[in-house]
Amino acid sequence: MAFQHKDMAAGRWYDLSLAEQMGNIGSEVSRAAKWQGKDERLFGGAVDRALELFDLTLMDPRWRGGRAREIARAREVFCDVVYGGALYHDTLPGLTKYFDEFALAARAAVA
Repeated sequence: MAFQHKDMAAGRWYDLSLAEQMGNIGSEVSRAAKWQGKDERLFGGAVDRALELFDLTLMDPRWRGGRAREIARAREVFCDVVYGGALYHDTLPGLTKYFDEFALAARAAVA
């Protein structure tokens, strides 16, 4: 599998906390929201990177059980939003708010 986040896929991703991982996913979700309906190339790139980070997070052996289910559900909702939103009726800006909480938690832990 060819990763866009090569250094993260090589193992650096697994040094991050769950809040940091989810916050990074949120950055790509935010980029997707910014470019949705404006630039399909940039939108698609952000979607691809977000999915890659979701997958790296799901491969992290630390997140089993309930955490893995939440991560998988967040990925499912993201895919639904990106591909039409028929199931969950959410939006990328709505998902951005969800992920912003992880970024704030990660920042608070570092400070």
